[in-house]
Amino acid sequence: MSGGGTHNYYGDNVNMHGGTGNVGMVKNQSAPAQAVPDGLEQAVRELVLLIQELRGQVPEASAQAIDDSLPAITADGSAQPQQRHGALMAVAGIAATVGAVGQPVLEAVNRVLELLGVK
Repeated sequence: MSGGGTHNYYGDNVNMHGGTGNVGMVKNQSAPAQAVPDGLEQAVRELVLLIQELRGQVPEASAQAIDDSLPAITADGSAQPQQRHGALMAVAGIAATVGAVGQPVLEAVNRVLELLGVK
């Protein structure tokens, strides 16, 4: 084909005319938002409250592990599933080591895991 004014493009089209520092193409695409299971937000809020209570009753190293885990637990869908799962399991492990004091946290973690379809 030569000449003509009609151009049909399928997929990405990039035209670069000179310049420096050209490093790539911006795709402007994102993954579709995943639906949040009913009750998940409430279950996470309850879990966070219980974790905050538990935090004051554990050794400093465990409290630090809780602090490190909270961002992945509370992320509104922005945490990777394996990251959130790891954080929940870390908190569950801490809760399990302190016995009866940690039981409500352990139950809340299990509720969140069930809502996420992990358990």
